[in-house]
Amino acid sequence: MPAKAMALPLLLPLLLLPPLPRGAATAPCPPQPNATRFVCTEPTLRAFPAGLPPATVAVSVEFTALGRLAPDALAALPRLRELHLAGNRLRALPAGLLRPVPALRVLDLTGNALADLPPALFAGARRLRHLVLRANRLRALRPPWFGRLARLRWLDLAENRLAEVPPGALGPLRSLRSLDLARNRLERLPPQLLAGLPALRRLNLEGNRLRALPAALFAPTPALGYLFLQRNGLRALPAGVFGPLRRLRVLDLARNELRALELPPHAGRRALALDISGNPWACECRLLALLRRAAPALAASPAARCASPAALRGRPVATAVALAGACEATSAPCCSSPALPSSPRETEAGSTAE
Repeated sequence: MPAKAMALPLLLPLLLLPPLPRGAATAPCPPQPNATRFVCTEPTLRAFPAGLPPATVAVSVEFTALGRLAPDALAALPRLRELHLAGNRLRALPAGLLRPVPALRVLDLTGNALADLPPALFAGARRLRHLVLRANRLRALRPPWFGRLARLRWLDLAENRLAEVPPGALGPLRSLRSLDLARNRLERLPPQLLAGLPALRRLNLEGNRLRALPAALFAPTPALGYLFLQRNGLRALPAGVFGPLRRLRVLDLARNELRALELPPHAGRRALALDISGNPWACECRLLALLRRAAPALAASPAARCASPAALRGRPVATAVALAGACEATSAPCCSSPALPSSPRETEAGSTAE
C-alpha cells in the first residue's frame, strides 16, 4: 500500500477533534492541578486565571495587563486567604467580588487605577487583616468600607488623592496597628481622626498639606510608637500635643515650618529618635532647654539648624543646645544675652582663660 494511503487513516482522527479555544495553547501561567498557591507576573496576561484548584489559599497576579475582574472571579476559591493584585490595570472592582472568600486575610491592590470602591466591597471580609490600597486614584474614603473590618491590623492608603478623612470613618478599626496616609492631599485632620484606634502603633502622615494638628489628636492612641509628620507645612504644634504618647520611639518632624518644638513627656528617660531638620527653628531658651533635657536619650538629626536669633543663624541646633546652660543661669533669653559667645571657639577660649 502506498505510504500516502497508509497515512490518511492516521490523520482522520486528528482532523475530527474539536478545535482548541483561541489562545489556549499559549495561555500564560496555566494553573497546576494540586497547587495551593498560584503566582503569575506575565505582562501579557489580560484575564484572571480560571480553573484554579478549590484548595488554593494564595493567589498573586501582579504586574500584568489585567484590567477587569468578573463578579465571579473568586467563586471557586472558598479557602483563599491571600489575594495580591499589585501593579495591574484595574479601574473598578465588582461589588460582590469578595463575597465567596470569607477566609481572606490579605488583600493587596497597590498600583492600580482605582478611583473608587463599592461601598459594600468588604462587607463579607470580616477576617481581613491587611488591606493595601497604596498608589491608586482614590479621592475619598467611604465609611461603609470599614464598618465590618474590626480585625484589620494594617491599612495602607498612601499615594492616593485623598483631600480629607470623614470624621469617624476609621472608628470601627479597633484592632488597627498601622495606618499609612502618606503622600495624599490632606490639608486638615478631624479632631476625632484616631478615635476608636487604641491599638495603633504606627501612623504615617508624611507628605501631605497639613498646616496644624488638632490639640487632642493623639489622646485615643497611647500605644503609638512611630509617628511620621515630615514634609507637611506645619507651622506650630499645640502645647502638649504629644503628651499622651508615652511609648513614642520615633518622631519625624523634618521639613515643616516649625519654629518651636513639643516633645512627649518621656523624652530624656526613654530613647527617642527625633528628626527636626529642615525647619526654621528659633533657638531660644525654651527650645534649647527642652532639647538639653532630652539629650541623653535623644537621637536628633545633625542637619537641624537655627534660623534665629541672628547670633545663632545657620548654626546646628545640636551645637546651640550646648549653650543652653546660659538660659538656666540667667532669666534673660539666652540667645539675646551679650555674654553668649558667637561661636564654639569662643566658648572654648573662655573656659581656658578661667
